[in-house]
Amino acid sequence: MQGMTGPFQRTPVEPPPNRWHLPAPAAADEHGLVAVGADLEPGTLLAAYRAGLFPMPLRGRRVGWWSPDPRGIIPLDGLKVSRSLRKSCTRFDITVDTAFERVMRACADPHRPHGWINEPFVEAYTRLHRMGWAHSVEAWRDGELVGGLYGVRIRRLFAGESMFHTATDASKVALVALVELLRQAGATLLDVQWNTDHLTTLGAVSVPRPEYLDLLRAATS
Repeated sequence: MQGMTGPFQRTPVEPPPNRWHLPAPAAADEHGLVAVGADLEPGTLLAAYRAGLFPMPLRGRRVGWWSPDPRGIIPLDGLKVSRSLRKSCTRFDITVDTAFERVMRACADPHRPHGWINEPFVEAYTRLHRMGWAHSVEAWRDGELVGGLYGVRIRRLFAGESMFHTATDASKVALVALVELLRQAGATLLDVQWNTDHLTTLGAVSVPRPEYLDLLRAATS
């Protein structure tokens, strides 16, 4: 794997502070929606992640802020790597932060089911990437980008946002690489937002919101 330590040793640039009041996660409705509005400025995004919230677009280009209960996480010592996946890990070249915007745009492909990433989100997270907060892990085959993931890292937290693949197991291999990188860097929390059957097969678990917030405080303090 190339470039596995450099990005996580880089000191990110702290942006101007958030100017919005972000409600507490406990204000979420039954779907996990806490608030609607604000913006996608770097300071807003970082304040939200530090508070246990994350954004997703709503209709009309509005931004919704979410805190689901329970919350999906992947314990860094609990990733399930099957024999076939371990074999797949030898079939890809892995890099970090070499194609962030390409990975995000692949995740935003409108032909993907349940696609939600729009252009303002691409612009906002690409800016976070340039400031050293957002990172991508890329999987390549024969020089072609065939899978990857991206998310936001704040101290010992990595908040995973989305992943994609065009080759079998490519996104899973990127996840295996991410977990290895996070363990090397001393991270303690890999947040995957909502748990899914697919993520459960990889070791994701669901934790109550109060437990997640305790883990978050420990990871970002």
